[in-house]
Amino acid sequence: MHMKTILVPTEHNTSMASALDTALLLAQKFGSCIEGFPLRPAVADLVAMDPDSGLTMVAVKENDAEMVRMAEDMFRSFMTQHQVAQNSSAVQDTPTFSWLDTAPSGHDFVGSYGRVFDCIVLARPGDEWQSPSMVTLESALFESGRPVLIAPPNPPKSLATNVLIAWNCSTEQARTTADAMPLLRLAQRVTICTVEGATVAGPSGEQMARSLKLNGVDAELITLKKTKSNAGEVLLAKAGELGCDLIVKGAYTQSRLRQMIFGGTTRYILANAKLPVLMAH
Repeated sequence: MHMKTILVPTEHNTSMASALDTALLLAQKFGSCIEGFPLRPAVADLVAMDPDSGLTMVAVKENDAEMVRMAEDMFRSFMTQHQVAQNSSAVQDTPTFSWLDTAPSGHDFVGSYGRVFDCIVLARPGDEWQSPSMVTLESALFESGRPVLIAPPNPPKSLATNVLIAWNCSTEQARTTADAMPLLRLAQRVTICTVEGATVAGPSGEQMARSLKLNGVDAELITLKKTKSNAGEVLLAKAGELGCDLIVKGAYTQSRLRQMIFGGTTRYILANAKLPVLMAH
C-alpha cells in the first residue's frame, strides 16, 4: 500500500509554502508524483463579489490568467528548488511532479478531480467558515472520497514518524484510519487516543489496537479525561506533549451545521493545529 499520487491545489499565497513542503515530505516516503493545478475563484464569483466595481469581464479574465501564472510559477520553482523531476508515466522511487493547466476555475473542481488521487494536500484553512479555503477543504473532504492531508501554518520538519490516532469510535474515524494505513505501517510510534465523553457508540480503542496489530502496526493506547471544553484542545495538547508529527482524525462526526454553530472537535483542530492532520469523511 502506497500513496503514489498526491494532488496539491495551488494558489499564490503565504500558506502555500507549508502545503508544498508537507506534500514533498509525503512524496518522499513513497516516491510519489505530486500534481499541482491553479486554484482560484470562479470568474462569476469575482464579478459577484463586487458588482459595482465596474470590473469588465476582460479585466476579470486578465486577473484570472495572472492568478494561474503565479500559481504555476510558485509550484514549478518549488519543485526546481527541491530538485524534483517532471513526471513521466513510469513508476519512480523518488518524487516527481506534474502540472495540470486545463483545470477550470472554482473551488469544487478539487472534489471531483481528487477522486483519482491517493491523497489531497491543502493548507490549513483557519477559522473563517465561509472562506474560500474552507470551501475548498469541504469540497475535498465531502466530494473526493479521498483522505486530505492538512498542512500546518509553518512547514513541518517531519511527517508521520510519530502518529496520534484520534479514536472516537465513529465511521468517519474508521475510514480515516484505514486511509492512513500506508503511513501507519512506516511510523516509528503510533498512539491511539480516546477522549472520554467525546466518542460515539462503536468499537473501543482496545479493539482498534488489536485490529492494527494484526495489520502489523503496534499502537499504544491512551484514554484522556475531557478536562477542557473541547476534545480537540485535549487531543492537540496530547499530540504536542508526545511530539507527534501527524494526527489522524475523522472529519465531522457531528454534522457540519452543528459544528458551525456549537463548534466541534474537527472545527477546533482545523483552526488550531500546528502539525499535519490527515482527515477524511
